[in-house]
Amino acid sequence: MQKLATLLGSGEQDLCCLMSKSAEKPEVVQLPAEPAAAAPVANRRAAAQRVREARDRLTSTSGTRPAFDSELLRQYAQTRLSASYVVMLLVVTTGVLFGFWVPPVSAAAWTCGLLCIHTAIIRCCGQFIAAQPTLTAATRRWRTRFIVLDLLYGLGWTALLIHPSGFDAVSNTLIMFLMLLVIAVSSMLAASLPIAALAATAPVTAAIAVNFVLSGTFDNYVLALFALAAEGYFALLAHRLHSATLATLEARAEKDALIGELEQAKAISDEARHRAEAANVAKSRFLAQMSHELRTPLNAILGFSEVMKSEIFGAHTVPVYREYSADIHNSGVHLLNLINEILDLSRIEAGRYELNEEAVSLVHVVADCHHLLKLRASNRGITIHEVFEQAMPRVWGDERAVRQIVLNLLSNSIKFTPQGGEIWLKVGWTASGGQYLSVKDTGSGIAENEIPIVLASFGQGSNSIKSAEQGAGLGLPIAKSLIDMHGGTFTLKSKLRIGTEVVVTFPPERVMSALGPMSEEAPPLQPENPNTKAAEAGQISRNKPILSAGTGL
Repeated sequence: MQKLATLLGSGEQDLCCLMSKSAEKPEVVQLPAEPAAAAPVANRRAAAQRVREARDRLTSTSGTRPAFDSELLRQYAQTRLSASYVVMLLVVTTGVLFGFWVPPVSAAAWTCGLLCIHTAIIRCCGQFIAAQPTLTAATRRWRTRFIVLDLLYGLGWTALLIHPSGFDAVSNTLIMFLMLLVIAVSSMLAASLPIAALAATAPVTAAIAVNFVLSGTFDNYVLALFALAAEGYFALLAHRLHSATLATLEARAEKDALIGELEQAKAISDEARHRAEAANVAKSRFLAQMSHELRTPLNAILGFSEVMKSEIFGAHTVPVYREYSADIHNSGVHLLNLINEILDLSRIEAGRYELNEEAVSLVHVVADCHHLLKLRASNRGITIHEVFEQAMPRVWGDERAVRQIVLNLLSNSIKFTPQGGEIWLKVGWTASGGQYLSVKDTGSGIAENEIPIVLASFGQGSNSIKSAEQGAGLGLPIAKSLIDMHGGTFTLKSKLRIGTEVVVTFPPERVMSALGPMSEEAPPLQPENPNTKAAEAGQISRNKPILSAGTGL
């Protein structure tokens, strides 16, 4: 028990020490760094493609994708079927020609045997195209079958071309010609399946080369080397054709994959657009309903609070009630202005804010807004200076929108300018021939990194948060959106503890002096009468001089 009490006492002392240390100097704990951002879409797509290709190579028989194996076999079968009559003509012609060197019965038997092998190849190709196998095991079986048939086809040609060389020059020339022809045709037909092409040509080349070497003459040695070189050349050519075909298949697969991704992205974007449109409609309905539901009781609150504040029906028994009524009225006016700003911003963002354009004098609008807010500025001891250029023409714009822009900018300057500060209102010409409005104050200013924040909807800077007069953060975004609708520019420049200046410019196309005359003719004041037109035409015809016959006039 004593040890337990001692441990508890020491634990309490340590806890008290820790609490006193934390109270004296709080410990700063560094938060773990945020995880790295996800890889871009392109990198993820490339990594997924590399993994897919590696998996396909492991499951493929030729080192390519399984889909490519099936497609290559399909092209091989189609090529064989399309050239079947050409191969049959070559076999028959060769049998007839060799009937002059060998017994006709042997030539006929060789021709029939090779035609049977060719028929088996054509039949297998037709069955493969009709079956269209997609499984890897089935593709491997068909591939092996084609290779065996091509090997038999090459051995068939070998049985004929091993005719003893050196019989005469014509025999050797004919053998070389037939060998080159057989190798070229077989390499072209089996280019989609290089192993089958090698199986069909290698026996022929090997047999002829050995036959020439066994003859023992220098000329036949040269012919043997030529036969091997021809085999290498056509094998390389078949490999290049196979690579080109494979590259075409890969490009088509990538195109199909890209089309699939585009279709999927389009479906996702369409669904997102439908959701956004539905959300926008729901937001519009909500704002319309809430504006009505809020304005109806607000009108009653504003009306009765103004009656109570003005003491129309008699003085209050308790004088404090009058101050309470004034607070209620001011709060209601603030809430009503906030609702109007939210509705204006929602209409602008939805593209439903329509400008009622007319000729507006920018100087007069700024002067009127100054007159409206002059009392508020005077109560805070703020001096407002006006610097207007004379004889400024009117601009083509929405007077209500221009007035709202000036009121938002000027009220913000008054709100964030300390007592005894100054505000300058300037209206003048821009270098390009437009007009500008500048509102500059000596307030607390805005940090440079906070300018994008205050220009965003419901955004407030640090000085605004610390200020006693907090707003909704909609004045500057609404002003910027309205000037953008007029095709102008909105520039905000500010420095901490120096002040803020906002410059709004209207383009030269909106200055009335720069507008050209309308090309359309004005409609007539009275509708034209067809009878009047006919009478005027008759009067003109009567006034024309009558030509006398023979006068030559």
